[in-house]
Amino acid sequence: MQARQSGMMSLGSIIAANFAQATAPIVDLIYPPRCPLCGEGIAGHQGLCGPCWTELQIPGEPACAACQRPFGGSSVSEGALCAPCLSDRPRHDGIAAGTLYNAASRKLVLAFKHGRRIGMAPMLARLIAARLPPMEGDWLIMPVPLHRWRLWHRGYNQAALLAAELARLTDGTLIVDGLARTKATASLGGLGKKARGRMLSGAIAVQEREAALVKGANIVLVDDVLTSGATSDACVKVLKRAGAAKVVIACFARVMDEALDLRPQNITPGTDPDPGAT
Repeated sequence: MQARQSGMMSLGSIIAANFAQATAPIVDLIYPPRCPLCGEGIAGHQGLCGPCWTELQIPGEPACAACQRPFGGSSVSEGALCAPCLSDRPRHDGIAAGTLYNAASRKLVLAFKHGRRIGMAPMLARLIAARLPPMEGDWLIMPVPLHRWRLWHRGYNQAALLAAELARLTDGTLIVDGLARTKATASLGGLGKKARGRMLSGAIAVQEREAALVKGANIVLVDDVLTSGATSDACVKVLKRAGAAKVVIACFARVMDEALDLRPQNITPGTDPDPGAT
């Protein structure tokens, strides 16, 4: 992972990685690894059991050329766009979603985001990284920001944890504080796209000290869940206004009504209590 000031991995990072590798057997002995979805014993931490892996829905091809929304059929011409992109061409340059939001991915998100299972970040990031397009040249990896009040309340920004892991996996340059929430907003859960857009108007800005890095840059914008796209769209808007050349949205779970399978939780689209609300 590149730091902002240097492309060299720090001595502290090397020592920490070697220490984690050396102590892994002891950790496994004291805290036997278990699947975070079902609780069954597994071979190692940062994974799922075989049956639970099959519960995740991975986006496939063919997909929309603009937003990578999977098409239902197979007879789709190259470069085809989905209906939402045809009616309103997105500002972003693609979406890389590790999974589609369903009962299994929802449980992982809630454990990671609200259950303080921050050790899940590497596993979630690997699923995201597998969906990223080829990243030629230099890329900035930037998380969707939290307002300082929400950050203090939660104790961490789950998007920043994922961004740090993605930077390590891709050799991108991590810019944790490239974007800022300039005003607090209420939870977006349950709101429609237009209402979310109004609430987010003027709520996100590029940090002045990072403006020079953003200009002309290719950026991966990272979040845990992509819901309506209002938050990510607000981020993309200010990044493009600051001169970013390309912005690809990367998320662990993407909410698509046609892919929802939440009957065990008895949840209907649009009513989930803040799965990510982006």
